[in-house]
Amino acid sequence: MAVPRTAPILVASNRGPVSYTLGEDGSLTARRGGGGLVSGLSAIGPDANAVWVCAALGEGDREAARRAGDSHLNPGDTGGQQVRMLDIAPDVFAAAYNGIANSVLWFVHHLLYQTPVEPVFDAEFADQWAAYESYNAAFAEALAEEAVDEAVVLVQDYHLALVPAMLRELRPDLRIGHFSHTPWAPPDYYRLLPDDVAAGVLRGILGGDRAAFLTERWAGAFADCCAAVLGAEIVRDEDSDGDGDGPPTAVRFEGRETRLGVHGLGADADFLRQRSRQADVDERLTSLRAQIGPDRKSIVRVDRTELSKNIVRGLLAYRRLLETHPEWRERVVHVAFAYPSRQDLAVYRDYTERVRRLADEINAEYGTEGWTPVALHVKDDFARSLAAYRLADVALVNPIRDGMNLVAKEVPVVSERGCALVLSREAGAYAELGDDALVVNPYDVEATARALDEALRMSDGERADRTKRLAAAATALPPQAWFLAQLRAL
Repeated sequence: MAVPRTAPILVASNRGPVSYTLGEDGSLTARRGGGGLVSGLSAIGPDANAVWVCAALGEGDREAARRAGDSHLNPGDTGGQQVRMLDIAPDVFAAAYNGIANSVLWFVHHLLYQTPVEPVFDAEFADQWAAYESYNAAFAEALAEEAVDEAVVLVQDYHLALVPAMLRELRPDLRIGHFSHTPWAPPDYYRLLPDDVAAGVLRGILGGDRAAFLTERWAGAFADCCAAVLGAEIVRDEDSDGDGDGPPTAVRFEGRETRLGVHGLGADADFLRQRSRQADVDERLTSLRAQIGPDRKSIVRVDRTELSKNIVRGLLAYRRLLETHPEWRERVVHVAFAYPSRQDLAVYRDYTERVRRLADEINAEYGTEGWTPVALHVKDDFARSLAAYRLADVALVNPIRDGMNLVAKEVPVVSERGCALVLSREAGAYAELGDDALVVNPYDVEATARALDEALRMSDGERADRTKRLAAAATALPPQAWFLAQLRAL
């Protein structure tokens, strides 16, 4: 049965706003998620008749998708949102998601390859790329079925880079935008990809009316890749000299123009401040303070054990701080939340284990009977993360490369007494927060150790002043405004 075209606004993303657990008795339990897209869609209201298209990620999701068929999920499970969940074959999904999205596109954009030995693009890769094309085609077909004439479609992230062009073929009447939540690789690195794949990803995004990014830097890198790989024409703003050398505003290719946009996703201040004062956060705050001990300062980091987050070098910098500044021994604790991520990939399991091992080594080398230098937590706990935000004297955010990094924006919003931010210049957040952070080269362990020392010595007044300015910058474009800005731009 054909799906009726009812949606004037559509969102497509790999992960949807709800996930399901399948019970032994066949029952399904729904768990709603959060994040910028959920907040953004709620901003347009239930009367907008918007539809969210996403993929089934696990067996519970697949069962829910099968029961729904070509219809939407039960709105009681989704908070009233219309959600179409796609039951993509598990082998196709795994090859597209783990094989291409997370092991190739993510690695390219975050500059993570050890190039003497990787990547290797062989027959297995070719099969995975075919699965990625099939996965994107399933989204394009579902969006084409759901959209009314001249609907607006917002396609999200590197998982769905081919969807705009595929959807344009099926429905040339639609207004299509693509948003990249990751960095974008510079041309020399991007061209590690096989030539046809490098061109295919760019052509896919250029199928849209608009391609948007978290920072001007990532938009510029995308434009540079379009010029280098496709020979596309780049339209630029005039700079102060009037010579047309300003930031790129559009890409012209094969008779079409795709506009470029920048929307720096900010923190949701109202939600964070309200949530961080709830009883479960207070309880965890008491526990963390007891773990740190009285009259000690805290250096806090909150990350997934994702390779780009640079947790290992952060720990090495902290060890170097204790080595070169023995006066901080027994006076500071590094509270490190390293939540395991992508553990179905061996390289991530190995990295997570390396983080644990290094934390243990630092504790064995410097710990005393009454002081544990590193308090490592690996069990994901949002309330505990918020508690750490509240008490942090220093926040360490040192990614190798990051599209934005919302932790850097969330800590100043929640901080109780002011928090010095040590921030990598390779985080997208640097563009907005760099003036009031202590900025580091993420590869430079010595410089990061010096920045941690400077942050710990910062006066209460300066720390509080910087935190106010950081919080203002961090909340300039909260999730609802971020989403609506993309919608209006289309």
